[in-house]
Parts: sequence; structure tokens; C-alpha cells
Amino acid sequence: MCGIQVLITQTGVNGAKTEKYNETWASLTAANSRRDILCWNGEVFGGLDIGDRNDGLELLYEMQRQKTIGRHTYIQRTLSKIEGPYAFVYVDREQQHVWFARDYLGRRSLLTKSMGACTLLVSSVADTADESTTWTEIPAQKIYCVDLNAQTLGVGITEYSWNYATHGLEMEAKDEQLVLPFGRVDQTVDIGPSSDIALDVQLSDLAEFPDICQWQPYIDRLKSELTQAVKTRVDSIPMNGTHARCGVLFSGGVDCMVLAAILTTVLPRDEPIELFNVAFENPRQTKLQAESAIYDVPDRKTGRLGWHELQRIDPHREWRFVECDVPYSQVVEHRAHVQQLLVPACTVMDMSIGVALWFASRGHGTCVTAESRTAYVGQSRVLLLGMGADEQLGGYSRHRSAWEKSGPSALAREIALDVERIATRNLGRDDRVVSDNAKEARFPFLAANVVAFLSNTPIAFKMDMRYPRGVGEKLLLRLLAHQLGLVQASMLAKRAIQFGARTAKMESSQTRGQDTL
Repeated sequence: MCGIQVLITQTGVNGAKTEKYNETWASLTAANSRRDILCWNGEVFGGLDIGDRNDGLELLYEMQRQKTIGRHTYIQRTLSKIEGPYAFVYVDREQQHVWFARDYLGRRSLLTKSMGACTLLVSSVADTADESTTWTEIPAQKIYCVDLNAQTLGVGITEYSWNYATHGLEMEAKDEQLVLPFGRVDQTVDIGPSSDIALDVQLSDLAEFPDICQWQPYIDRLKSELTQAVKTRVDSIPMNGTHARCGVLFSGGVDCMVLAAILTTVLPRDEPIELFNVAFENPRQTKLQAESAIYDVPDRKTGRLGWHELQRIDPHREWRFVECDVPYSQVVEHRAHVQQLLVPACTVMDMSIGVALWFASRGHGTCVTAESRTAYVGQSRVLLLGMGADEQLGGYSRHRSAWEKSGPSALAREIALDVERIATRNLGRDDRVVSDNAKEARFPFLAANVVAFLSNTPIAFKMDMRYPRGVGEKLLLRLLAHQLGLVQASMLAKRAIQFGARTAKMESSQTRGQDTL
């Protein structure tokens, strides 16, 4: 977990700092005789041989090596080479340039605030002490270079856009471009392998699914790619004694269930896995409920079912099901703090989701076993989250609506659009909220290898909206879940966290998600 804050002026860079665990940015600058500075908030999961070394230092070495090859394109070549979530600021003192960016999917937060024509503040989180200027989230589809020799910083900013790799791209052109490690979504339209007769049957279990042989290669490949993504994201976590190293934000839905089921195959047998399940006291709902049922929200019910299902498929693993019950008084107490973390996000929906993520990632609750209930504070420093599955596998209601209104071509266009705008959505917001609890969010569904595989897979082998809700959307993932032994989870319909945990419409039924706070 890192935080970046850099003040850029025409006279140079002031106050550049970042922290990562117990290491400071000074350890990064020490390796560079040119006195260049790399403020790095991220993880290198591929492209460089990191081993057990500091990834920030190794990245700094690679930048310097690439600079000897071409001083005008070394940043582009380095970033095109690595895989993983990041935000960074790099000060090139020799050329009087300051580079900054987020990764191409926007998995880490980085904000900017203009403080006049000659001053720019770049930071992981907003400082709202000065409300006369506005914070903005740095677009993740580009990287930015500030020329400190320009008359004003605004004039001196050059943008470089990420590009999809194409077969006709010459090597010389690649050196000049930022090249994504995956292609565009395959929009090839096919009715799909399932027969019309089979679609008349209301499946009660995916064991009855027809044409499984045609789907099996895609199921096997998804399992392989997700396993690689999870393993890569877990292997780099430092050992924590007998404590848990990795947890899952856990609603019992198919996304987090698959991640947990794969996680147990890659972690050493003696390590516990924490499953954080959050539930809120919602004043509007509790008026109609008995006091004992306040926290029996939809996600708690499916979470318990999912926990029992994981115990069944791997009874030798220590599964720590952590019930994070949040009284309304605590929401009121921490609301202003969470709202500041959200900035520049500022809608009612942002707050509903942000509050749920903040309390879930904090991990304060009750650890439940068959024999006892014990007060508990989460130990994991890394949390796996299921973001990215819905966009790529057709999990949103708008995907089904597109198919119902205009057919498979419209569905394919909607999926392609959603995948392209992942970088513009809310991953930066989520990073700010989770990181505030000294936890790091990692997203296996957004690993480059997973995105590349799913983008190259025909729509007809990822979803089939001819099947009803709870089956047709994310069908490929559901089939994988079923084959992992997650029979109940494989048939659960999607439910947004603000409704599953009951953070939506706490005070009034009249508020709308898009309303400004």
C-alpha cells in the first residue's frame, strides 16, 4: 500500500513522497546517480524478473536501461513491458520532465489539482482543505509528461495514449507507442451452441447444461488463466507468521466464490483464508424487522451459504468467515471521512458503495465457526475483489436489456463498450477506500492474461441471454463455478453490494444513486 503526493512547479518538484509498507521513496532515489525520483504505488506482476526484490527499484533500473536505448521513448517502452496495477510519478532531472500516470485499467488512484498556471499537485488522495480548486481523477487511458521548461505547466503537458496491439504494427512503431497487452473485445456474433430444445428447460442445476463439450475448452482455459492471476497476486505477499496473508471481500456471489475456490488451491495448506462479509443496520429496513434479524441482509444469507459450500469442497482449509456488522451509528460517525476518500467521486451511489467497501476492508467483526463466535480483527494485508467480471462476462442488467431490445449484436457492442471504459469507472475510488484501511485491493479478473483471454473469446461462449437471470449472464464463469463444486453459487443472480449489504437508501427512499452528496 502506497501513497503519492508530488507538487510540480516550474522551478522543479517539491515534497515528492511515497511510502510502501516500511520503505520510503528515498530507497528508490538512492539507486539513481542522476537524482531522478520514482514515486511508485503499484505491483509488477509480469514483464520484469522481480523475484523477492523491491519492484520499485527494479522498475527504476529498467527505466534507466531503456533510457540508454532511446531517451525519448523509454517510459513508453517500460510501461508497455510490465503488467500490474500502478500509479506513479517519475522525475527526469536531466530532461526536466515529470511523468505521471495510472495503469491502463485504472486500478490505482491518482488525482491532480491545478493550483495556478505554474503549479500542479499530484496525489493519491484529495486534500480538501482548499475547496477553491477541484480535484480530478487522472484518465487511465493515457500517460502524461510535464515539460518544466515550458512557460506554463498547462502548455507543457504532453499526452500519450494507450493503443491496442495490431498484427500490422511494425516494431519501430511499437517503440513509439504504448501497447496494451490485450486486444479489443471479439464482437463476432453467433447464436451459440445450445439447442433451442434445451432452452425450453428451466435448469435447476448446471449439471443439466447441454452442449457442455463445446464449452469445456473455454471453461478449462478460464480456470487456468484465473489460477495464474490469483497465484501471481498471492505469491508476492510477505509471510505473516501464523496470520492470514490474503482475504476475500465476500458476498457469496459467483465472482468471489470462484476467487476463493481458486485461492485455496494455490495457498499453502496451513494458511487460513479470511472471508469478509459486511452487513449494515439500515434504519428504514430495521423498522420492519426483529432486532435479531437486523444483519440478516441478502449478502449475509448468501455469504453463509457460500462459506458452507467452500468448507464442503475443501474441509481441510481454515475458512474464517468474518461477519462485519455495522450499526447505523458507526455509519454516521465515519461518513464524513469516507466522503473525503471518495473525492472527486461525489454521488449517493458512490457513498453507498464506498461505505460498504470501507467497513468490509477494515475487517472488524465476529469470526464465526461451527462452535463459536469470537470478536475479530482481520489480519490480511491483501484482499481479492471480483471487479471486472460483470463488464467482461455480461453481468449487468443493461447487458440483458441490450440483448432483449436489439439482439446479440447489440449485446456484443455493449460488452465491448463496457470493457473499454473499465479504466474510466470507479477502480480509483475503490482503491482509495480500501487503502485507507492499510489493505491492498487486487483484482484477478482484471489481470492482463484474463482480460486477453476473455476479449478473444466469442460472446456466445461467455454468456447466453436466452437462459433466465441467474444462468445466462456470466454463463462461462457459472459453468466453471459448478465444476469447482460451487453448485449453489453457480445459480445465484447478481446483486449490487449496496443492495446486498443494505447501504442504499438508509435515510430516505427518495434519494437516487446519481444525486450529488
